Amino acid sequence: MANDVEIVEALPRLAARAPDAHKGNFGRVLIAGGSRGMVGAVGLAANAALRGGAGLVTFAAPQSIQLAVATLCPCATSLPLACGPPDGRLADEAAQQFLDAAARADVLAVGPGLAVGDAQRRLVRAAIAQEKPLVLDADGLNNLAAIDNWPALRRCAMVLTPHPGEFARLTGRSIGDIQSARQPAAVAAVRGWLGAGAAPGPLVLLLKGAGTVVTDGSKVRINATGNPGMATGGSGDVLTGLTAALLAQGLPPFDAAAVAAHVHGRAGDLAAAALTPPSLIASDLLDFLPAAIREIYG
Repeated sequence: MANDVEIVEALPRLAARAPDAHKGNFGRVLIAGGSRGMVGAVGLAANAALRGGAGLVTFAAPQSIQLAVATLCPCATSLPLACGPPDGRLADEAAQQFLDAAARADVLAVGPGLAVGDAQRRLVRAAIAQEKPLVLDADGLNNLAAIDNWPALRRCAMVLTPHPGEFARLTGRSIGDIQSARQPAAVAAVRGWLGAGAAPGPLVLLLKGAGTVVTDGSKVRINATGNPGMATGGSGDVLTGLTAALLAQGLPPFDAAAVAAHVHGRAGDLAAAALTPPSLIASDLLDFLPAAIREIYG
């Protein structure tokens, strides 16, 4: 890793809330995702954003699954995105619907269960070209990888949260190459994207896996929480919502990603201790987020 990278170990504490605070003080999060066969992903992300402290959370999902997702996260509001016949897949006009709703949000997240296709890429392109802070995960990243020269289109502060396979698609490197030098690979990728981009705002990479790497190209934090029980479907969706919630409460992108990685892993450690690693499922993380957050709450 480059010698000019700052290694960060300390985490910021979350500020105590004023007695007269209201939901508008803690940010509005809009999360786009979901598709047939992936109904739960955006619901997990929305619930994680709420557990993570966001004041208001809205999920945007294809109209064909909106009501099903709503049953999973009753504390969130929802936006039905246009679908086309015959199979209820996302329609091209969904991108504009998302942008219209984004005007009323503070932070955006795109990707959990979104699926890959032309309409999805149109939505991702619209998301990176607007100016609100954005978290991209899962199919948000897979669609991003198919957009030519996407760094030049970026106009927002952005947090990318890939696993090694998604990171390989974004960079063109092999998974084995990435895993053999995770920190240098992450730093080099961010620096390359920043060099090719037009936006002045920060770009943060959270490379998931054992020893999650968080970097903005000049600072690096290696996360020490988490366990193999978290290697289960939906765990990353929880991280997406949690990261968006911390951004919505005012943490800078690097700090939000670092805190999210720590709290997410700590919730996983608490869940594994109570339930055993093999029995841990992603929704368990939601139940243990409050105890993990309490440890860093002012």
